[in-house]
Amino acid sequence: MASAAGDYRLGAGDVVRILVYQNPDLTLETRVTESGVISYPLIGSLRIGGQTVAAAEKLIADALRNGNFVRQPQVTIVVLQVRGNQASVLGHVNRPGRYALEVAGMRLTDLLALAGGVSTGGADIIVVSGLREGRPFRAEIDLPTLFAEGGRERDLRIVDGDTIWVDRQSVVYIYGEVQRPGALRLERDMTLMQALATGGGLTQRGTERGIRVHRRGADGAVQVLQPKMDDRVQDGDVVYVRESLF
Repeated sequence: MASAAGDYRLGAGDVVRILVYQNPDLTLETRVTESGVISYPLIGSLRIGGQTVAAAEKLIADALRNGNFVRQPQVTIVVLQVRGNQASVLGHVNRPGRYALEVAGMRLTDLLALAGGVSTGGADIIVVSGLREGRPFRAEIDLPTLFAEGGRERDLRIVDGDTIWVDRQSVVYIYGEVQRPGALRLERDMTLMQALATGGGLTQRGTERGIRVHRRGADGAVQVLQPKMDDRVQDGDVVYVRESLF
């Protein structure tokens, strides 16, 4: 059981408990219908969907007062189950799924924390999609920048129906005459020299003159490049180090 913050907006499917001080016969547990309506004793149908908890409490209190049912009603709403305001977290997180937005103003980092954070294989770029003011919305958020100075301003507010997608991390593959061939995480602005260093460097038989980078272009064709050591590598690059002939 959890009492929602006063600025939480009630949604379809939410289960609420309504209490009126010193009037136990008016206590009600009910679910908000798909149209945002509840049926309350003495009053009948009330539309509370889309209202904040505080506004819904006032709506019920005013109806009880205006109907001369309770002289000075003090109404409290407790949200027992949040079902109406949810967002999905998908991809490379530790606990993907749908999560309730239990407080208004919930931010991207809050939701990622509920999902257990980005998994080991997850990327730094987070994609948030949904609707804003009835229009399709999409944003790419650079996660590390949210923890830099001023990052709170870039920590996106999440609203009902949003989807958060965490893609796989970018990788580079190195093989041939290197100490530790295999896939490695592509760090930001990583150069060929840094990629080779991450792989333990060249073996005694390896040669810088024999390095080739296989890169797939936008058309799907693979190019074979002879890069410089300070050239940047890209996601999906395959770096091959040939054996020295001398």
